[in-house]
Amino acid sequence: MKTKESSRSGGHLGSTIGLDILVQDVMTRDVISIPKYESVIQVAKILSEKNISGLPVVDKENKVIGIITQADILSIVGMRKEHTLKDLLKHMLGEPLHERKLGDIVGDIMVSPAVTIKPHANIAEAAQMMDEKKIRRLPVVDDGNMLAGIISRADILKAVLKRLK
Repeated sequence: MKTKESSRSGGHLGSTIGLDILVQDVMTRDVISIPKYESVIQVAKILSEKNISGLPVVDKENKVIGIITQADILSIVGMRKEHTLKDLLKHMLGEPLHERKLGDIVGDIMVSPAVTIKPHANIAEAAQMMDEKKIRRLPVVDDGNMLAGIISRADILKAVLKRLK
């Protein structure tokens, strides 16, 4: 079934969508960030309470130096990103998991440097970066690498759906 958008563009749905929508127009500006010396337990509480899956890690000047995600925290108990729920259940029953990260503070287990994007990039670039790096969110930074926002796959999806209506 062809939509108005695919008929108009003469091609596939989304072939040009996203090229004219900027990251700054759809990113979340009120971002929770965390310093690298924060405890992993505190980060886990924030992620759980706010129902988010990752946080940018910033230095004293609010420059992005890394990112910490649920997957990073789960790595403390030996969960890798490739592990399934079945693997976690086996681990809970006593079976060891490998590639365990160790540390009590964010700086010990965060991914650094974080993959970031500029506010004036388009969402097609953001989506491509997320796909290539197999990540779910990108901290948005200004020219001084200061945290300006965050964009997630959900933000991109909402923008595309809004455009298609």
